[in-house]
Amino acid sequence: MSDTSVTFRVHRYKQGDEEPHHDRFPVEVGARTTVLDALTGIRRTQDPTLTLRHSCFHASCGTCAMKVNDHEVLACVTNVRELGTDEVRVEPLDNAPVVSDLVVDMGPFYARFDVAERPLVRDSELVPGSHQAAGVPHAMRYEDCIECGICISACPIAGTDPAYLGPAALAAMDRVRQEPRGVDVGPILRLADDPHAAWRCHLAFECSEACPSSVDPAGHIMQLRRSLLARGWRRPSAEPQGARR
Repeated sequence: MSDTSVTFRVHRYKQGDEEPHHDRFPVEVGARTTVLDALTGIRRTQDPTLTLRHSCFHASCGTCAMKVNDHEVLACVTNVRELGTDEVRVEPLDNAPVVSDLVVDMGPFYARFDVAERPLVRDSELVPGSHQAAGVPHAMRYEDCIECGICISACPIAGTDPAYLGPAALAAMDRVRQEPRGVDVGPILRLADDPHAAWRCHLAFECSEACPSSVDPAGHIMQLRRSLLARGWRRPSAEPQGARR
């Protein structure tokens, strides 16, 4: 199948700009061209100032998360032709400060994992009784969540309540509940019982629908709620004043 011409309408913003805008770029795409292929091609041959974040190219690192035609995706595994449109609109994730073009500040998102006792960087010292394997210089994790931030972007509550812990952190809390690894679960569950935590979720399930790793954060939030109810804790009526539904 021959290449097809597609127009990419890309969000642009640099520090100091008064307002963001969109630039259009014609791109020739083949049967296997991904959105990330197209964007790196634009930067290589049309506009070297285009800013985006990427790393692994195979849906493992989560760094190329962005919005494509109003849907949160990993650009590296999103086939352009399968989008079925002649114009592809590319924008940064929602509910995070834009640093430049398609790059958002992930710092606040990562910090929530510290609160959940599942920090982004973990080593054997954080897990009592564990030992580093011989010949392995760094600890490795085997968990579903790739910390891409897509769930926060898709979450309607995260867009209206900046204090909301968010789907990823709450899912991490539920993992602590299921597999404590020496962590005291009590304080984690008390934090989950906060009005800005498990009870703040309105069950839109957008986070689970958008998650590229099938973590099902909404399902984890429901499990947290069941655990809190089983302990006799319940704060569904303690919604923050002024919060919008």
